[in-house]
Amino acid sequence: MILYLDASALVKNYIQEPHTETVRALFAAGAVVGAGLLSKAEVAAAFAKAARMHFISNTEAHAAWIAFHKDWPTLTSLAPTEALLDNAAELALTYHLRGYDAVHLATALAWQTQRDDAVTLVTFDRQLWEASKTVGLAVWPAERP
Repeated sequence: MILYLDASALVKNYIQEPHTETVRALFAAGAVVGAGLLSKAEVAAAFAKAARMHFISNTEAHAAWIAFHKDWPTLTSLAPTEALLDNAAELALTYHLRGYDAVHLATALAWQTQRDDAVTLVTFDRQLWEASKTVGLAVWPAERP
């Protein structure tokens, strides 16, 4: 199985949230896991927000970042190109997506084309999940988040 995880899914591997155990099971199952390079900033921001909102402590946020940073080399890191960002802009306009969500969708689509194999986009963002289904990507979870 080939999985592309957006930041909403990646974060669940490092801090306890709803669906954390199922995301951790995906990692443990030995799937090929990819993520966009921009996810680094998004994941760090999510850890910071969780600490700011007092869902986790600053120490836990820092530990989560260290664990994520340590695991990063095990993921397939996908860098954006200008053509990919142009496609993301079109996807944002067409499906009313936020910027990073459009980049995630464009990246997963490009990776699927590059691999010539099905990629499943793992996200807990409803708009991204729906847009992914609409453009023909497999999505996880199976039910709309």
